[in-house]
Order: sequence, then C-alpha cells, then structure tokens
Amino acid sequence: MERSLGIRGRVIGLAIVPVAIIGVLLMFQLIMGKIDDLDQSLRARALAIARQLAPAAEYGVASGNIEVLQTLLEKAAIEPDVRGVAVFADNGQWLAQVGLGTWANPLAKRVPTDRIYQMEYKDRLVYYAPITRTEVAVDDFNLGDEPNSASSPQPRLLGWVGLDVSRSATIRSQRDAILRSLAILLAGLGVSLYLAWRIGRQITRPILSLTHTVSRIGEGHLEERVEQTGQAELGVLQRGVNHMAAHLQAMQDQMQEKIDRATARLVYQASHDALTGLINRREFEQRLERTLQSALQQGREHALCYMDLDQFKVINDSCGHAAGDELLRQLALLLKGNLRERDTLARLGGDEFALLLENCSIQDALEVADTFRAEVQRFRFKWGDRIFSVGMSVGMVAINADSGTAANLMSAADAACYVAKDRGRNQIHLYESRDSDLVRHRGEMQWVTRIHRALEEHRLRLSWQEIRRTDGAAEPVRHVELLLRMIDEDGSEILPMAFIPAAERYSIMPALDSWVIEETLRLCQRYLAAKPSRNCLFAVNLSGASLKDPAFRRMLLATLNENPALGPHLCFEITETAAIGNLAVVNEFIDGMRAFGCSFALDDFGSGLSSFTYLKNLKVDYLKIDGAFVRDIASNAIDRSMVEAIHRIGHQMGLKTVAEYVESDQILALLRQMGVDYVQGSGIHRPEPLETLCGPA
Repeated sequence: MERSLGIRGRVIGLAIVPVAIIGVLLMFQLIMGKIDDLDQSLRARALAIARQLAPAAEYGVASGNIEVLQTLLEKAAIEPDVRGVAVFADNGQWLAQVGLGTWANPLAKRVPTDRIYQMEYKDRLVYYAPITRTEVAVDDFNLGDEPNSASSPQPRLLGWVGLDVSRSATIRSQRDAILRSLAILLAGLGVSLYLAWRIGRQITRPILSLTHTVSRIGEGHLEERVEQTGQAELGVLQRGVNHMAAHLQAMQDQMQEKIDRATARLVYQASHDALTGLINRREFEQRLERTLQSALQQGREHALCYMDLDQFKVINDSCGHAAGDELLRQLALLLKGNLRERDTLARLGGDEFALLLENCSIQDALEVADTFRAEVQRFRFKWGDRIFSVGMSVGMVAINADSGTAANLMSAADAACYVAKDRGRNQIHLYESRDSDLVRHRGEMQWVTRIHRALEEHRLRLSWQEIRRTDGAAEPVRHVELLLRMIDEDGSEILPMAFIPAAERYSIMPALDSWVIEETLRLCQRYLAAKPSRNCLFAVNLSGASLKDPAFRRMLLATLNENPALGPHLCFEITETAAIGNLAVVNEFIDGMRAFGCSFALDDFGSGLSSFTYLKNLKVDYLKIDGAFVRDIASNAIDRSMVEAIHRIGHQMGLKTVAEYVESDQILALLRQMGVDYVQGSGIHRPEPLETLCGPA
C-alpha cells in the first residue's frame, strides 16, 4: 500500500489522517454518550410507569372490576413509547389489555413477586410489576408505643401489571445522532482534505514534474527534459537528470547500430539450422501453417515430404560425429541445388529433412522427390581413406483442403517415411488414409524396442499414490498403489498408457510385471525395516497376459515361498476385462495367493458394462470403480448413477469400494455422500517417488 502512494498522496495523508482519527474518536465518544442517555431515559420512564401502575391497579384486581382496569390501562397507554399494557391475576390469567404486546404467563415464567421484572428484546422492553395488597393487622391488646413485629403487615400478591415499551423512537434518535455526527465529521474531513490538497499541490508539483520526466526517460523517450525551476537541492537534481538524459541519448545512438546487427543475427539463428544453414523445424512449421491456410482458403494443392537418411548411423558410429556433421553439410548443399524458387527445404533434427513443395500436384511432387532420392543415392561421401554411400527414404503427403492441421500433416509424412524404410529403404511412400494400420504397427514396433531398451538400461521406475478413506479417518494400515513409469533417454518421464498397449500386443507384459513384482518386494522389505511401527498395503497391477503365463505364476509363487511374511502386505489389482476373460485361471491364482495372506482388487470395474454377473464368482476384497465414470459425476447424472449402482452392489457382496480419478473436492463430497469407502486420484494425493515413501515421516 505504501508503494502505491505518491508524494502528494503521502503529504495529504499526513495532514488528513490525524484529523480523521481525532474526529472519529470524538464522534464515537459523543455518539456512545448520546445513545446511553437515550436508553437510560427510556428505561427510567418505563420503570416509573410500571411502578405507578401496580398500586393503581390494586383496587381493580382485588374487586375484579375489569372496567376500572381497562380505563386505567387506556390512560397509561397514552404515554409515549408505550406499545401495550396488560393486567394478570395471581394465577397468571390475563384480565385486561390495551394496545399491542406479546405477553408471557408471569406464573409460567416465574416472574418475581417482590420486585419489578424486566425482559429485554431488540426492539422493545417488557416490564412485569407485582400487584400486592398490604393488610394491617391491629392488636387490641398491645397498648405500648412499640409496634409488634410479629404482627407487621405482610404483602399479598394479587397479580401483575405488564408494560410493553417500544425502543423504536430511541433507535431512531440514536440513528439520527449517528447520522448528524457523521455529517459533521465528513464535512470536517472534506474541508481538511481540500486544505491538505492545496498545500500538498504546492509542495509536490515540482517533484511530480521531475518524476514524470524520469518516467518518460525510463520508457525510452531520451529527448525528454525537465524544466529547471529552482537553484537549491531541487535545481541540482533537475540539472543532473537532464545531463543524464543527454548522456543516455548519445550512448543509445552508438548502441543502436550494434543492436540492429545483433538482432539480425539472432533472427537468422532463430529460424535456421546452425550446421547446414537450412531453416529449422520451428520456421518450417510456420511456413507449413501458411501453406496449409492457402490450401484451405484458396483451394491450392501442395505436397510435404519427410526425408530420413539411410545408413547415417553407420557413418556416425564408425567415423564419429564430426564425419556425420560433414555429411549433413554436404548433403544440404546437394539438396539445395535441386530446389525450385518456391520450394522450402529444412533440417528437422538429426538426419531428418523436410521438403515443402508449393503449388505442386502429387504427380509432380513424386517426380521432384525421386530426383532428390536419386541424387542422394548417387552421392559418395569420402572421409579419410573410406568412401560411403547413403540412401534416403521419403514419406509424402498431399496438402489440400482436407488435410486437417499442420501437426497431422507432419505426423502423416513421418509415418509414410517409416513405411518406406520398412519396405526396404531408399524408397518414396505416399501417405493415404488406408495406411493407418501400417502407421500403428510402426508406432508399436518402436515402443517394443524402447521397452526392451528401458529394461536393459534399468530405466523403469515405480511411483506411489496413496489410497485414503473417503471420510478422512486414519487407518492403522497405509494403503498405496505402485505405478509404473518409464524414463526416456532424454530423462523425461513416460506414463504407462503410452507403452502398455504395445507391451500387451507383443507379449512383453510378463517381463514388465516380473520387474514390478521384484521391485515391490524389495520396497516392501525396505519399508518394513524403516517403519516397523506402521504397516503398509502395496497395491500392484497385474495384466491378463501375466495371469495366463504359467512361468510368471510359478515365479510369483516361488518368490512368496521364500518371503512368506510379505504376503499380507501385497494387494494384486486385476483389471475387469482380464478377470472376465480368464475367470477360472484368475480364481485359481487368487486361491494360491490367499494362502500367503495376499488381498485382491478388481480394477477398472464398470468398463465392461457386462461384468455384474461375473462379480459374484470373483474372490476379491476391493472393487475399484472405473475412473471414466468417477471423473464426471459432478456434471453427468448417468455416471453418478453408475457409480452409485457399482458401490451399492459391491457393499451387498461385502466388498470395499474404491473410486479412482478423484480430481476435485466436489467429486470427493459426492463420493462421501454415496458412502464409497476409499478414494484415489490427483485431487487426493499426487504420485510421488518411492524415496518419499520410505523416508522419514
């Protein structure tokens, strides 16, 4: 707040704040005194009326003359602020009433009989005054001057007088007093503010002028100068600012030329490859976007070629990276010599190039691409006393109004290039929509290689995510799920949905599951040693392929035979589709594992939509509701009903239910309302490295 105030604001504040504080304190003191006086005056008047009414009503109550009481009450009701008056008998029965008033039975309320009783409400005061009769007992035999204390008169209760007094006038008076005080305060503050502003303006005008000039100079307006209005300290400061601005302007003129030259170099480097001088991927993708727009808006036809060198890795590995760099430079010069005026050649990275042929039919593009391929095939690269020949595989895709996005075009051309390599290399392949199977096959084959390499290079990791009770209650056993991750060659983390489909298709899942089991058992032993006082249940995912693999089942049984104490700490999660497809094998596996104390969870339940009939035949402990239903229960009534149905059926079968993909507090609240036992998801606990699980709590 202090930084946002200017000099003028601070001067004005310095003048006005003390006045405001003193004014507020004085107003508060006056208002509180006025309010107390008004309230005490009302209470005193009400108490006097009640005190006078009680003796006056004695005759009417004693004689039962209601007309006398009514006349008395009507006269009392004329008094200002009196809302209503009533008389009650000694048994609490109402006898007479004038005006408004909500009366309680004095006898039921146990109103005192020896004093006036007050009941206070927000907008009114109610008084109950006892009506008594004093009887004087005369002792004819007492002839002395002293009264006989034994025969002193005793008051007898006849009833009560009720008085209801309105506080509205008092509240109005209080409000008026506050408003008048506020008006006086605001008027005083306004006058003070005006005077402070006039004084501050005279003090701060030169400083603000100097501040404005410095700000303009800071924004780059070096020609700006401050008007010199003084000779003292302020004048010295003004002359210094002007001198500084003149010096900066001279330096700017000298630096501008250097900046322009450096900017030109940076612009070139940002859009070109430093090794070959060709444009880089970023610039190429921008030009591809513009070319695609011309195809969409003007109906033009273009072509995109994705080119990958064959046998480049052989040269790089045998002769070193210097030879590979030189080869790329020579090939770039060779390819640029065959370009048309409107064609764009780029190096995307490594040994990958891209060619954009504008205003070119596919037939012509195939001829141009074949010319490039033939030139590379005829080229001979000499390094030292060795001569190498290389080839080039080309993937081509047409650019037209139906091409989709630039990213789709690059992906299609890349896929076509891989198809050309698969078909023998040094070929051209034109991408068509029916190539989707080949593209998928190629992508999966790449994942197979990457998975095997990750296993060999120990680039698999486990993370953990906690499964917690929905109601937030603590449990003696910590429940976590272990999640598989792959570390890419560049150090980035790859989630399992990227490589698990390929691993399942090409029977790599048993190898992955075996690695997970071995790591889990090591983790379990380490955790129990680090935290013997707190048990933990580790949930591990098993694939259908692993369950059907006899070798995997034998390995798991043998491992648990060697470490039977770890069994109670393991929970195997089996997907719904794997369980239904191998019901007999799964139940046999469950029976074998239960002998070691292991528990089981049916994962992704609900995704099959036909598995309710199989559920009663599966011997599991936990039912994990498919996250595809859970993530939208806050907005999708059908998903909410599905989750409720799965939870209800699970409870009827004696299973604990777990909701996955809980990402928000709203979803958690709905699941808690349904009665789901456990929740899991990023909204509850984000996956963490294993070191945090076994480290100090």
